[in-house]
Amino acid sequence: MTDRRQAKLYETQKSLTEWLEDIKHKDAETIRLEDNEKRERLKVLKETIGLPFDEPVKFEALDIQNNTQKLRAYIKKHGSELCALRLIPKKASLPKLRMRGQTVGNVLKWFFEQKIDAKNYRAEFIPHAEISQWSTIFIVNKHGIQGEIIRGGHYQLTQGFFDNGQPIVFFFDFKKWRLSVDDKEAKSQLEIIASHLCVKNNTKQKIIKQKLGGKFAGDYLLGYFETASSQEFGLWFVDYSQSLGRMYEDVVLKTRNKSSGLVSGQAGSPGKVRGPVCIVNADKIGVDFPDGGILVCNVTTPDFVPLMQKAAAIITDQGGILSHAAIVARELKIPCIVGTGDATAVLKNGQIVSVNADLGIVT
Repeated sequence: MTDRRQAKLYETQKSLTEWLEDIKHKDAETIRLEDNEKRERLKVLKETIGLPFDEPVKFEALDIQNNTQKLRAYIKKHGSELCALRLIPKKASLPKLRMRGQTVGNVLKWFFEQKIDAKNYRAEFIPHAEISQWSTIFIVNKHGIQGEIIRGGHYQLTQGFFDNGQPIVFFFDFKKWRLSVDDKEAKSQLEIIASHLCVKNNTKQKIIKQKLGGKFAGDYLLGYFETASSQEFGLWFVDYSQSLGRMYEDVVLKTRNKSSGLVSGQAGSPGKVRGPVCIVNADKIGVDFPDGGILVCNVTTPDFVPLMQKAAAIITDQGGILSHAAIVARELKIPCIVGTGDATAVLKNGQIVSVNADLGIVT
């Protein structure tokens, strides 16, 4: 994906916390506040166990608005470097704003387009990698480490738009790795990532428990994590959420089922239902969607939320098992099958189908 397309996607796509707010999730506010401070938690992990993360350079938004000496010095040194700019609200009622893939100098134009009251925000400049190599989203719970890895940019896993083929689903029971595709490079990357979360030193575990309320299973730190590896910066952890980890604390994610059906994919959210197919294209989201219909689309975006709330099940061509859409479907308790590849082509409007999202098949 080009930098311009990636920047536009990053600007227009909502964060997971905003998805959860849209469905009025009971923990949306807690998760949003935790998300705003995720790099503070990652900083503690770096100081305690050497965890690499995308450490930001911090300013008050007023520094940008007033073009302070501190900001000018930063721009002079880093103005031509690619970055992500995050505007973190100081008030709970305000939204988080972000832009990625522009230079430090150019992203300031975007800042002034936001029309915010600068005193209510702080700003974080984060280095942006131009050549992404690997990205992951995964859960560490009592069952093991499980999630997805893909070559290329991290947006593929969160948003479900794949530029580098389908992601590889993985599971590590703290003893043995299992990958949906035999890929030695992917396995090696996962082993490195897992090693950073294995804390055998009791003193360090105690510090993490005291400072962050962290919990462990088999010496591995529990939670929801995201990582990105690049040619420029190597491996970075880019998220560590305890709230999302708790949502998946007793889950075992399943890989693609080999059973035959009309279509098959990954189990994004469990459950079994039967109902009529309703194929919805992204440019026709305003259709009169029937209650209890089976929503079939290329990939769900935030615009699909009203339809997701009415649907009996969701089937997508693209998307991953821990994409924002799959997490939202699980929280709505709607069966969801993602990554079928061809559901919109194979299934027909009005066709009555049985959706077994436990197995990831439609019959």
